[in-house]
Amino acid sequence: MTYFGINIADFSWTCLRDFDFTSLCSQTSIIDILKVLFLGVFYTSLVISLIRGSSACGSNRKNWVFLVVSICCVLISIAHFSNGLRLWNRKSLLACIFRAFMWLSFTVSLHAQRNKWIKILNSIWWTSSCVLASTLNIEIMFKGYTIQLFEMIQWLVHFLLLFCSFQNLGCFVASQSKQEDTASLSQPLIAQKVETTQTQLGRATLLSKLTFSWVNSLLRLGYSKPLALEDIPFLLPEDEANLAYQAFMHAWESLLRETSNNNNNKNLVLWSVARTFSKENILIAFYALLRSICMIISPLILYAFVNYTNSTEADLKQGFSILGFMVLSKVVESLCQRHYAFGSRRSGMKIRSALMVAVYQKLLKLSSSARTRHSTGEVVNYIAVDAYRLGEFPWWFHIAWTSAVQLVLSIIILFSVVGVGALPGLVPLLICGLLNVPFAKIIHSCQSQFMMAQDERLRSTSEILSSMKIIKLQSWEDKFKNLVLSLRAKEFKWLTKIQIIKANGSFLYWMNPTIVPTVVFLGCALFKSAPLNAGTIFTVITSLRVMGEPVRMIPEALSIMIQVKVSFDRLNTFLLDEELTSTNGYGRNIKQSSVNAVEIQEGNFIWDHESVSPTLREVKLEIKWGQKIAVCGPVGAGKSSLLYAVLGEIPKISGTVNVGGTIAYVSQTSWIQSGTVRDNILFGKPMDKTRYENVTKVCALDMDINDFSHGDLTEIGQRGINMSGGQRQRIQLARAVYNDADIYLLDDPFSAVDAQTAAILFHDCVMTALREKTVILVTHQVEFLTEVDTILVMEDGKVTQSGSYEDLQSAGTAFEQLVSAHKAALTGLDKKYENSSDSDIEFMVHPEESQSFNLTKNQSEQVISTKGQLGAQLTQEEEKLTGDVGWKQFWDYISFSRSSFVFFLTMLAEFAFIALQTASSYWLALAFEIPKVTSGLLIGVYASFSFLSAIFIYIRSFLAAYLGLKASEAFFSSFTSAIFNAPMLFFDSTPVGRILTRASSDLSILDIDIPYTLTLVAFVAAEILVTICVMVSITWQVLIVAVPATVASIYIQGYHQASSRELMRINGTTKAPVMNFAAETSLGVVTIRAMNMVNRFFSNYLKLVDMDAAVFFHSNVATEWSILRIELLQNLTVFTAAALLILLPRESVSPGLVGLSLSYALTLKESQVFCSRMYSMLSDHIISVERIKQFIHIPSEPPAFVEDNRPPSSWPSKGRIDLKALEIRYRPNAQLVLKGINCTFVEGSRVGVVGRTGSGKTTLISALFRLVEPSRGDILIDGINICLMGLKDLRTKLSIIPQEPTLFKGSIRTNLDPLGFYEDDEIWKALEKCQLKETISKLPGLLDSSVSDEGGNWSLGQRQLFCLGRVLLKRNRILVLDEATASIDSATDTILQQVIRQEFAECTVITVAHRVPTVIDSDMVMVLSYGKLVEYDEPSKLMATNSWFSNLVAEYWSSCRKNSSPNISRKQH
Repeated sequence: MTYFGINIADFSWTCLRDFDFTSLCSQTSIIDILKVLFLGVFYTSLVISLIRGSSACGSNRKNWVFLVVSICCVLISIAHFSNGLRLWNRKSLLACIFRAFMWLSFTVSLHAQRNKWIKILNSIWWTSSCVLASTLNIEIMFKGYTIQLFEMIQWLVHFLLLFCSFQNLGCFVASQSKQEDTASLSQPLIAQKVETTQTQLGRATLLSKLTFSWVNSLLRLGYSKPLALEDIPFLLPEDEANLAYQAFMHAWESLLRETSNNNNNKNLVLWSVARTFSKENILIAFYALLRSICMIISPLILYAFVNYTNSTEADLKQGFSILGFMVLSKVVESLCQRHYAFGSRRSGMKIRSALMVAVYQKLLKLSSSARTRHSTGEVVNYIAVDAYRLGEFPWWFHIAWTSAVQLVLSIIILFSVVGVGALPGLVPLLICGLLNVPFAKIIHSCQSQFMMAQDERLRSTSEILSSMKIIKLQSWEDKFKNLVLSLRAKEFKWLTKIQIIKANGSFLYWMNPTIVPTVVFLGCALFKSAPLNAGTIFTVITSLRVMGEPVRMIPEALSIMIQVKVSFDRLNTFLLDEELTSTNGYGRNIKQSSVNAVEIQEGNFIWDHESVSPTLREVKLEIKWGQKIAVCGPVGAGKSSLLYAVLGEIPKISGTVNVGGTIAYVSQTSWIQSGTVRDNILFGKPMDKTRYENVTKVCALDMDINDFSHGDLTEIGQRGINMSGGQRQRIQLARAVYNDADIYLLDDPFSAVDAQTAAILFHDCVMTALREKTVILVTHQVEFLTEVDTILVMEDGKVTQSGSYEDLQSAGTAFEQLVSAHKAALTGLDKKYENSSDSDIEFMVHPEESQSFNLTKNQSEQVISTKGQLGAQLTQEEEKLTGDVGWKQFWDYISFSRSSFVFFLTMLAEFAFIALQTASSYWLALAFEIPKVTSGLLIGVYASFSFLSAIFIYIRSFLAAYLGLKASEAFFSSFTSAIFNAPMLFFDSTPVGRILTRASSDLSILDIDIPYTLTLVAFVAAEILVTICVMVSITWQVLIVAVPATVASIYIQGYHQASSRELMRINGTTKAPVMNFAAETSLGVVTIRAMNMVNRFFSNYLKLVDMDAAVFFHSNVATEWSILRIELLQNLTVFTAAALLILLPRESVSPGLVGLSLSYALTLKESQVFCSRMYSMLSDHIISVERIKQFIHIPSEPPAFVEDNRPPSSWPSKGRIDLKALEIRYRPNAQLVLKGINCTFVEGSRVGVVGRTGSGKTTLISALFRLVEPSRGDILIDGINICLMGLKDLRTKLSIIPQEPTLFKGSIRTNLDPLGFYEDDEIWKALEKCQLKETISKLPGLLDSSVSDEGGNWSLGQRQLFCLGRVLLKRNRILVLDEATASIDSATDTILQQVIRQEFAECTVITVAHRVPTVIDSDMVMVLSYGKLVEYDEPSKLMATNSWFSNLVAEYWSSCRKNSSPNISRKQH
């Protein structure tokens, strides 16, 4: 082994006697001397550090690079020693031992870095060794000598040592930051609040920023364990949502002032975004331009290489100059591409955050009329769809203009190489480009239709999920499931069109590099503008490959830009919509008043400006400080609207509203946030333990909280779904009381609680705890009116009467009509029990004088809300898998739809395409060596191969589309069936947002993204393998670099994927809270504004947006980190291939093969990066499959029909119900909710079910409908065990008016008769009986009049009347009324009870009620307490004893005594 006349096994120091710096021998001698010096310094430093006992800063754990390099060093050391033994002469052996020792010392240095100084020394040593070895080897090549393979390997290991020195430098920087963090631990806790968890970008060095090394610590953590949300660092202040929003709003307000002066109609959102973020996008544009220039010079480099190999004499300087230019262009291209991508995403993230916050802020300011134009679902869409889409705007904007630049420059290069011969090629290129425009338009049109169909499906799905309880109770699952499936069928029709058009577009894209080169070659042959040699042909092919990307991307970018414009317009419309006129913060157009607490003068108010008459007319109101005001009146009189007028929420036509202090508001429909009970009560106020305990006590929550398994830290589900109606109402009342405001507006807060609890709330809370406060109470509970200062009676939007109870009663007008029903009920009650003893009457009328009542009250306080007794929180954290998804999820996607054969055919078509493409390239490379091949034959064979390959790609595209469509259909069908068949407990414990996320974004990924990425990953992976095979077939030596580079790339991909996968999963759980929070805010915005909590909600929303953005930000930077390293590794393979083509003898490789090798080599990096990105995307997308499968496999409820146990068609003919040892628990191992209930409801009887809120009344009804299955015991109806029959057979035979009245978007007809069973006459008769005929007959649409989302355009009382209308149509033998008349006034309640008695005289009627008159005339009364049946008897017998029921009646009478006793006295006399 010799070169330049020197035996490499000998010492070169003999050359120093005749020193000549230009001689290789002298240069080698100097290098050996420097090696000895470095060895001496290293071992001296190592010994000193061992003596001192100092240890390394940071972790001693080495990464995989150090391990690989140390193994390489050991192997080289062994090789040197073996070589010395083989030569076996003293001088050679000594030289070999020295070199073996030096490489062994490299191994020691890699593992013995005990302090930062040794690390610095090692870095200098390794860098110097690499530079010296490189200098010597380049000098050897320039002098025409050959470098041996062993020396080449050593040179490569020197480069690895150089990489380790950079790693050391990064470690040193990281260790400094760690020292800073450690030092900060000694500082006070307040000082280190953010420092320890903020992203490392702010402290990164230039090199670290350039290579994205600042994210190393997060990736290292992600590789060692699955990442959790708390592991994600905070954003830099400059990236936070608040700063972006402030900058955006500054530009917005400036433009708003300008346009108001100029009457300009330009899109303010677009121009505000442009003004705010244009500066940072100038740098991104520079990166993008530089990257485009570097990309389009690739064909010129190839052209130069082929011409160089064609030259007769080898000029290494020229060859290495071309190589150096290639290295420079590729490295700059990689760095610019990565920083352009990262910068675009970062800028987009800030735009997205700014717009999300702007939408939320606008939501907090929207006027009532504007809120009707933008439903909750639409506002969530502005955030979830439009703001997210505009986050992609910078990326696509830069792609659009750089693609145009790239296309123009590529055409110029093509002309410079082949001249006018390129002109014919422009024709098909132009045709393909122009054909892309209609394709883009058609796809955009289909996409718009698809999105509209998807929106419609999601709106229905959202409504159905929110109302799933009523759907199951009424057994309407099939009806609504078919509705969803029919909406999906419309959506699927457009999806199919999109996929077919995309398949055609794919064929068009791949035809482009087939037809265009053929036409260009023909042009060259015809015009003779350029010779058809290797240089021309492969330069043309490479140029057209470079042009392929912009030709494909420009139409896509334009399509995205159209969608972006639509989003800009939507947001512009929303942000310019009407706001509340505000003189005192958000939400109140009020003036401060010091004389009166509330004052309204000549007030006229209207909800709908198009309406003929005002909602409230001629309101004149003066309320003194500390007064208690009650507002009463029939359903739809305008009581709630009066409170809205005080709040400033209803548009004012005329008059003045003055409010003198802070307000607390309790809405009629309880608004509860997701979170703990404590969070809902505190509502952002600091915890005052004494006040908090007092508030929970006066709001009758103390017992409930004690009985929850997690106390006041019990999680409340979405919209308070896991709390009873009474608990929700009391929680929001407690929230208002704890808020300690001056004025309290209470909108019917007692409707959802029983009489005893209502009395406690009224006396202890309203009259005692709020005794010094001003209270305006809207109520239907007439019994409380005697104790208030003033009563306002409302009718048809006008205050018809006002005064004290005595004044109004003596007036003998509308007020007396209101209370007459209440008095009648009490009088009837008195008549019913006129035979009772005096002591019984005395006990009932004066319960506070009886000791036994006090005992009973204590007993009643033992009643426990058993819903809270579950061992775990009802609403659990969202389940997410961790770790590698493996290949199982990919295979599940294919096998779930039974498409294995289709997938096999798709792969076969792909491989056929690649094989034909490779064959056509080889033909071009080898044809030059065949003398008889003419230009015509050359072009003809190439065109044939290419055209055949295009046909296979067409087949592949169609098969991939078919595969995706089949999978979408299979997954959606299974998912929908699983959701509709899920038990009610699933909906109680799963927020609607979780289900909707799977039904929207996850399904969208399944529809569009996975089929595309799955086939592309397989395709590009095969293409990379073929590329390396082609390069190896020409220069096999490239394997020395290609194999390690590929292995390292795979390792880096896996290393990054460990973190990327978890980041994607976390991102799936951080997006939903943002949407849920916005939806909750939209529903409760009146309460938020009323209680002056806007700033707190805004601050909380900012935190959620920043949390979501932080995950997105680090997910992007992790991707760029991995791609940059993979690019550099693959570039190393390309550089090696190019270097080998320079170094190999001329005759060994023909120019055609040089062109072939380089044309493939230049695509290797792009292919590898594309594969890496696509695989990352696929791994992220496949998580959607895993998430949907989670819900496909949820346990289902029992079947709709059990063929062996079908009841007779006439069942139930009697309506007898037997409960036998009935026990209910909500989950296995949870505490019992109903405990051994034994009783019989006789056929045709009326049974009243009473008990304190949460005592198990609603659970009993749930058991009757089998919403929850008995854990023990049986329920028999007419002797048939209902637990053995199908659910549909059971539920269709039972009727119910539920506690929460539910209406669906549609018409009055579809709400009363969803299944379309009844004629219009029957519906009108039902409406007449339930007191709605008069109201509906005035509507222009009659039965076809619209019902808005969740029945929002009807009052709560009217909604309950609709539910009564449904059961009047069904006329089943068993009717259940679950708090059915809680939200209607006593007069209407009395009429309805008479209707029910008449219409259901022969039916078994089970009434769960809070009002005693509602159940007092029942045949039997069931009293539940703590899940146990404590009493079941006739009301008269229970009243005759000191029973639970008699005490409940006594409590009710006690609260009614003042206004009812005179009447009773008159009757008695």
